[in-house]
Amino acid sequence: MLGFLQRPVLVKADVNLNVVALTVMGLLSRLWGLTYPRAVVFDEVYYGQYISFYMKRVFFLDGSGPPFGHMLLALGGYLGGFDGNFLWNRIGAEYSSNVPVWSLRLLPALAGALAVPMAYQILWELHFSHCAAMGAALLILIENALITQSRLMLLESLLIFFNLSAVLSYLKFSNSQKRRPFSPSWWLWLTLTGVACACAVGTKYMGVFTYLLVLGVATVHTWHLIGDRTLSNVGAGGVRGTRVAAWGRQGWDGAFQGQFRRGQEGGAALWRWTRPPVCQVCVLCHVLARAVALVLVPVVTYLLFFYVHLTLLCRSGPHDQIMSSAFQASLEGGLARITQGQPLEVAYGSQVTLKSAFGKPMPCWLHSHQSTYPRIYEDSRGSSHQQQVTCYPFKDVNNWWIVKDPGRHQLEVSAPPRPVRHGDVVQLVHGMTTRFLNTHDVAAPLNPHAQEVSCYIDYNISMPAQNLWRLDIVNRESDAEVWKTILSEVRLVHVNTSAILKLSGAHLPDWGFRQLEVVGEKLSRGYHESTVWTVEEHRYGRSQEQKERELELHSPTQMDVSRNLSFLARFSELQWRMLTMRSDDSEHKYSSTPLDWVTLDTNIAYWLHPRTSAQIHLLGNAVIWASAGLATALYTLLFCWHLLRRQRRLCDLPEDSWLRWVLAGALCAGGWAVNYLPFLLMEKTLFLYHYLPALTFQILLLPVVLQHVGEHLCRSELQRSVFGALVVAWYSAACHVFDTLRPLTYGHKSLSPSELQALRWRESWDILIRKYQQDPTQ
Repeated sequence: MLGFLQRPVLVKADVNLNVVALTVMGLLSRLWGLTYPRAVVFDEVYYGQYISFYMKRVFFLDGSGPPFGHMLLALGGYLGGFDGNFLWNRIGAEYSSNVPVWSLRLLPALAGALAVPMAYQILWELHFSHCAAMGAALLILIENALITQSRLMLLESLLIFFNLSAVLSYLKFSNSQKRRPFSPSWWLWLTLTGVACACAVGTKYMGVFTYLLVLGVATVHTWHLIGDRTLSNVGAGGVRGTRVAAWGRQGWDGAFQGQFRRGQEGGAALWRWTRPPVCQVCVLCHVLARAVALVLVPVVTYLLFFYVHLTLLCRSGPHDQIMSSAFQASLEGGLARITQGQPLEVAYGSQVTLKSAFGKPMPCWLHSHQSTYPRIYEDSRGSSHQQQVTCYPFKDVNNWWIVKDPGRHQLEVSAPPRPVRHGDVVQLVHGMTTRFLNTHDVAAPLNPHAQEVSCYIDYNISMPAQNLWRLDIVNRESDAEVWKTILSEVRLVHVNTSAILKLSGAHLPDWGFRQLEVVGEKLSRGYHESTVWTVEEHRYGRSQEQKERELELHSPTQMDVSRNLSFLARFSELQWRMLTMRSDDSEHKYSSTPLDWVTLDTNIAYWLHPRTSAQIHLLGNAVIWASAGLATALYTLLFCWHLLRRQRRLCDLPEDSWLRWVLAGALCAGGWAVNYLPFLLMEKTLFLYHYLPALTFQILLLPVVLQHVGEHLCRSELQRSVFGALVVAWYSAACHVFDTLRPLTYGHKSLSPSELQALRWRESWDILIRKYQQDPTQ
């Protein structure tokens, strides 16, 4: 029984030495001298501060993308023992001894190194030749811009890695489909495709383009699979045996006819009618498996990134005020410390601060002070000269208001407290001046179409107080909903004029102390965050006397009520803030346009040595970039040519070659298109590194086109030999450019003035062209 223990356990494995060699070369090119320079390089100043926040578990908000890429960078810092104590305030600043530079740059470098063998694997899975696969990998290996970007604490190499992982996993799954559907390897590669897509989207929003590309290709393949009438149900848990196999060979029509004839002969064969439904179940299993792996798995994985992110960042930080009061209260410290122990239900007599849910142009609270509106504005319009009501972006005692019952005079909470509910009519009394929140048919100071909002002063003139407001709880679950601290989002609707209390967002002039304007919006255009307010700080008023109330406004609260937000509520708010956060659209010295990328008419000076002429530039290999662009154009022309000829029943390519050609174009040319063309429509500051994911797919397409030309357009052996020699010469030129630009890629060498001038070949070429245009005889 235990005889197997007397024999050695043997494991056989096929090792592709090409992949091993490419991996080693990729690691050497990306990991060599990784700690140099030991200084902050370009956008490391941007990502480094977020790594410090992770190390200190402090909440932050970055509108540039989801948190997965940031967490991977922080993982490197964690593995290196980084404590987060470094001031990320200047490009070129020397790293202190506590910053593990090698660990922080390790994961991007590994991702860039692994992209080299993955390029080989992708073309191999597309069933192109070994030479084409090696060519793609070697081009990725010597592309200077990809090397530079992957050796720094940046996200592009991680994004490229997950993009290629998604494509490679899907190709392996597709090939497994042809051999053994529903096998363990089939499930493995299908699931990894969904996970890789989620990782790409979780690293940068640009990853969604590759995800949609893979999803589109998978949808087309699934559509063809549904129409495959020879599809066997073996592996899907269906009936096995010769009858099923015979049915699969005959196809749908033959099986149906056979069943129909048997049905005429006798009832004993009626069971054969169950076979088509069995196949339909098989097809349904294929569709559901793809839907789960390519839709559900990415969604769950994406949510998991945010769950880990929010679990790690549990402490209050500098970006808190962008978030809602409820979100802030869920963090340790900050608002949570201030609001700890507040009553949950707002009652008549409650003392509250009302924060605008809009948060733009900055977070602010409903505020009033002794100053009044000027009698005459600069445009000669008159005002009510009532007490100003504004939105103030800082904590202040003048932010406190008392919720009053219009039918009673008392300003303290009764025993037991009487909660305020949706639809109730209330008055808001300013805590420090005891004047009522009011609006009337007087134009607002900066928005004449809206009503002025003020605190009413009785001047004994024909302008009665209009200070009744109806409470509208926007996120209520029922019409009897109680107004809750932090949790309820409310609108205050003026009873007399139906105007809604709104933050206009405009800054008042000096007479309004540059605070934000609050108006009464009569023409409501539906729900908008500028009309929504939340109670942030809250206490039950206990005194009717003004002096005692003023002391209460400065005293801590007593009651303890828990109001933790659920994960989905926090995720929804954080994701919305990320998507709607306004990016900095200002021009940058090294910003560029998408058209500049294709022609490599731009570069970025990443780092300059403070004492020598050593420097690092993001500069691409001109031979590779130009060739990749030409290959894309040539593929498009050849694809259209073959498509037109196939339409006329002239098939120059065998069916297998044509399908391989189309799939390669969909993934490689399509990958370039979906990662490049959207930038033409974006109105944001763009840089050369935004093009690198698209360039990677374009480089994969280059060997595909070269193999196609060599196999199908070169007719004779002489033509193939000449073409092969040209390819070798071209690749040698690419290697020469790589070696020439290597000092600017690694920054390890101090360059002389003549060497620097030699590297500025484009500038020299432009000067010669201008001279020729001025005087062609020179």
